[in-house]
Amino acid sequence: MQQPDSAAPASARIDARIAELADWRGEALDRMRRLIREADPDIVEEWKWMGTPVWSRGGIVCTGESYKSVVKLTFLKGASLDDPTGLFNASLDGNARRAIDIRDGEEVDAEAFKALVRAAIALNLAAGKTRSKRTKTGSA
Repeated sequence: MQQPDSAAPASARIDARIAELADWRGEALDRMRRLIREADPDIVEEWKWMGTPVWSRGGIVCTGESYKSVVKLTFLKGASLDDPTGLFNASLDGNARRAIDIRDGEEVDAEAFKALVRAAIALNLAAGKTRSKRTKTGSA
C-alpha cells in the first residue's frame, strides 16, 4: 500500500498505518481507535514523532504505537487516572505515564477503556481551566 504524503491528514495516515500492519496488530489498533472515538467524538487525531498516532483533547490523551509483539497505548497522564479495572499493565513505575500493552489474542474491556479515555480527557480539560484562571488572575 502506498503511504500518504506528509501533507495528508492524520486520520489518513492512521488509516494507512492500520492497513500496513495487516495482522492482529492492525486489528487491535483499529479497534482501540474506534473505542477512543466512541468515548469522545470530539477527540482529535494527530500524527507525531515520525509515525505515531496520537489522540488529543485539551492535551494528549494517548498514543498508539505498534511493535512486533504488542500494540501499546500510552496515556501521558495515566499515573493520575483511576484504573479500577486494572487496564494499565505497562510503564507502571513512571511518574506520569501508564500504558496498556495488547498482545496477540488479548482484548481490552471496551467499556472500561472508554471510561479511561473519558477520565483522561476530563483531566486535560480541568488542567486547561486551571491554567486559564492562573493566566487571567496573573495579568494586569
